[in-house]
Amino acid sequence: MSARVSGAGPGVDHELIEAAAEVARTRSRGDNHTMAAAARARDGRVITAMNAYHFTGGPCAELSVLGAAAAQGAYDLVTIVAVGDRDRGVVPPCGRCRQVLLDYFPEMRVIVAMADGPRAVPVTDLLPESYIWAAHQLDAPDAG
Repeated sequence: MSARVSGAGPGVDHELIEAAAEVARTRSRGDNHTMAAAARARDGRVITAMNAYHFTGGPCAELSVLGAAAAQGAYDLVTIVAVGDRDRGVVPPCGRCRQVLLDYFPEMRVIVAMADGPRAVPVTDLLPESYIWAAHQLDAPDAG
């Protein structure tokens, strides 16, 4: 594990961080794939994926891992982390990813880097007073 992972707080899924770091170390290719993500499903499975950078706004690693998880039948993700290539360590999700993670998995914990090491925080803490997309879907239970 990199030095950025040491000192992590209690409850941090170190295996998940290492899974993403391994993908970032071994699968990054130039500027097209610079971030890796790993998510843990409630049943314990770990799903990994890479970003697909493109000037038109290709998917981030976090969004790629959501698709990979769905393709594997893992629809109940509980924790996610993104790690940058070139030993950049844990990287927090961008605003778009925060919103998507909140909409798909409102109970999810996101591992983010802090001064004293990574911490697992509720996705709601990363996007306070957020727009709730699901409440506006036609098939949502409380949609009007």
